[in-house]
Amino acid sequence: MARARSLAEFQKSFPDEESCAAFLFKQRWPDGGAMTAAHRTLPFGSRVTVVNHGNGRSAVVRINDRGPFVHGRVIDLSPAAARVLGIDGLASVSLTTQPKAHRPGWLENPRPL
Repeated sequence: MARARSLAEFQKSFPDEESCAAFLFKQRWPDGGAMTAAHRTLPFGSRVTVVNHGNGRSAVVRINDRGPFVHGRVIDLSPAAARVLGIDGLASVSLTTQPKAHRPGWLENPRPL
């Protein structure tokens, strides 16, 4: 089991919009509507299924940032992901990485010369 913190909870710690951290937060998540998350080691673009142990809800999020850098926490969720999972603050969650979707690239389908 891991601990997660919603970014909405993080945002509440910056009630004054003039702080640097609040400015950076709003630049990265302007509407909070993306199903994204921060993880220390997973590659950017990874898709992860997050399950909230408190209510059994699950959601797939995309890793687009690094963090959290707090002992005992594994993932920070965007406000949208936290809403879907029913998380307000800290929660016990489990993570499962999704297999990478196959996207044929130009090397796999070369054009004849």
